[in-house]
Amino acid sequence: MSDQNRETEPAHDPEVLQLAAKVFDLARHGDTDTLAAYVDAGVPANLTNDKGDSLLMLAAYHGHAATVSSLLHRGADPDRPNERGQTPISGAAFKGEEEVVRVLLAGGADPRAGSPSAVEAARMFGRRDLLALFGAAE
Repeated sequence: MSDQNRETEPAHDPEVLQLAAKVFDLARHGDTDTLAAYVDAGVPANLTNDKGDSLLMLAAYHGHAATVSSLLHRGADPDRPNERGQTPISGAAFKGEEEVVRVLLAGGADPRAGSPSAVEAARMFGRRDLLALFGAAE
């Protein structure tokens, strides 16, 4: 098959890459309604970037509790780790985002999953409030 007849693979299609970048930015910036509309229209709730960061991880890390809740409601995996083994709840604990941690716990996130886990991150930063939420000793 000649190059002229070969279809562009979706993963390398510039329009697809541009859409993916936009969707990841929506998660980072907490644009809940727009992101929810994209997921409802077919963007996977567990979409990950080149570092393995999911939409949920980006929303959690940047402190967007409403976006986190919306993604969980749409089937995002609360324990999906990125390439470094970090989970959304460990990212939120690292950043001290208590409201996001609460939403993730309510959505089934395991504070002991990942490396470092949310429990380990809370201990590292002396976050007694988060350790209490996790039911973990200091």
